[in-house]
Amino acid sequence: MGKLDISHELTTRKYHQTNRFFYAIYRYVMKIVGRKYNAEFKVIDDINNCKGPCFVIFNHLSRIDHFYTNEITYPKRVNMMAGYNEFFRSHLHLAFKLNNVLPKKQYIVDYAGTKAMMSLIKQGGAISFAPEGLASNDGMPKPIVPGTGTMLKKFKIPVYFVKLRGQYLQNTKVCLDVRRGKTYAELSLLFKPEDLEKLTPQEIEDKINDAFYHDEYKWQKEHHIKWETNGRICEELGDLLYECPKCGKRFTMVGKNNQISCTSCGNGATMDDYYDFHPFDSNCVIPDLVSDWVNQERIHIIKEIRKDKDYSYSCHIQLGKLPNDHYLKNYKISEVVSKGVLTIDHNGMHYEGLDTDKHNFSIDYNHLYTTITELDSKSFQVYINGEMHDFILDKGSSALFINMLIEEMHRLHVNTYKNFKQNAYMYEEM
Repeated sequence: MGKLDISHELTTRKYHQTNRFFYAIYRYVMKIVGRKYNAEFKVIDDINNCKGPCFVIFNHLSRIDHFYTNEITYPKRVNMMAGYNEFFRSHLHLAFKLNNVLPKKQYIVDYAGTKAMMSLIKQGGAISFAPEGLASNDGMPKPIVPGTGTMLKKFKIPVYFVKLRGQYLQNTKVCLDVRRGKTYAELSLLFKPEDLEKLTPQEIEDKINDAFYHDEYKWQKEHHIKWETNGRICEELGDLLYECPKCGKRFTMVGKNNQISCTSCGNGATMDDYYDFHPFDSNCVIPDLVSDWVNQERIHIIKEIRKDKDYSYSCHIQLGKLPNDHYLKNYKISEVVSKGVLTIDHNGMHYEGLDTDKHNFSIDYNHLYTTITELDSKSFQVYINGEMHDFILDKGSSALFINMLIEEMHRLHVNTYKNFKQNAYMYEEM
């Protein structure tokens, strides 16, 4: 047997519509697992009436969204698209192969991924993907990847939309618990081929961004759903709500069990099973919603980098990369190859190894506009020259802070990855 070459195998693999038998097995397993999701489905336009190729897009709220997209489109066989690095993980690679899941390197031009997608379309297949590139970090969407409109316009095939609600609250990025509450999925036809033909790429992207714009915490406030959180609703929440609204210090917020508090000034609150905050006392300063807190943090970053032309942020990290001759075990997403210092400034993102300079790099904002948080808030990933780099953070930093910092640096200097028009207020003072 020859030496395993995972990247070559993925590049040369022939992708087909999933075998009906394997697809039925997947659905059977997910139906059992999905019982605890308490999901409600609504079909406005049935994709099974579409006889040719089509796309299925969805607003990506959690890592279990594939259950909703595949269930609401069944019995039509839909080939899922997943992050390239996921194919290197031992517990996923066989299931992905049997179900003909398509690999995609997020946020870069990926010819192999595009080739696989084109092959499925020529076969008359249906492909599901998240135009945002990854699941939500904070219960709010990311703008879709630039170029999505051009791609959809080129293929001119129907585009169906699965609108998801509640999935982020069910499975957040900071705490990997799956919380039982109530979730919803709705299927509709977003674009007919003739729509794509007459609209410009920008108009297509604007329509998708408008359809995707959503705030899970505002939605939760309106629907008042009780979630089974087992007293852990604030677990690791300090990775997202890293800045104290009272004293302004960063990385002093600690989320544990059902409370979050500042180690510097004592500001804090408990949270109930409806995602509502309850400040410790009248002296505490706590935003009404988690999303309000997150948006406040982003505004502070926007102001800070625009006022300080010498702004620079550095932290110690471990740098991980993908192996190519074996699969990753124990749910890891990379193997550590170096330890060093990561710096983000107005010129871009830079890495300097403390043990070796073999992996050193600098990347500017023309080639970097956001980051991937594949698993949780303890690390983030970026593709550089086509190779995935995994940045595993030491304590005292947050992948979600770095994500916002890079996005706003890009918007200041380049701005091809524009914020939602609904968030224009964040830049008004600037």
